[in-house]
Amino acid sequence: MAKLYVVAMIGLGLALSACSGSRDHKGFVIDPVLADSIQVGVDNKDSVTRTIGRPTFTSQFDPNDWYYVSRDTAQLAFRDPKVTEQTVLRVQFDPAGNVTSVQKTGKELVANVDPSSDKTPTLGRKRSFFEELFGNIGTISQPGLPGSQQQ
Repeated sequence: MAKLYVVAMIGLGLALSACSGSRDHKGFVIDPVLADSIQVGVDNKDSVTRTIGRPTFTSQFDPNDWYYVSRDTAQLAFRDPKVTEQTVLRVQFDPAGNVTSVQKTGKELVANVDPSSDKTPTLGRKRSFFEELFGNIGTISQPGLPGSQQQ
């Protein structure tokens, strides 16, 4: 009886540990004191790199826009992770490399994209499964097409 009790407790412990949540940090670790020390008109690309490091990415359209992205997520068991905190630091430079703007945003800009449904909307005629399956019978063997018997 004692063995059964021990086995049951171990099994219950394993089952409950499988439902535990996890927290994760992705991206840049932004030090708020160092990020706030960047000054417009005083700092340049070199001083920003020495202060907070290389950016997470630069803008695809303007290499003078640097982005530092930090995101914390939480996940319970097998559910999708939820964003708990996000910080995006955008540093803009002029063509000479001097800081012109420093902007910080949070998770208010996180966008949730939901798929429309199980079907992909398409343009054109709607055909049933059997029309799709059997609708092209006879169209391949037209004269003049490769694989046809007549030449």
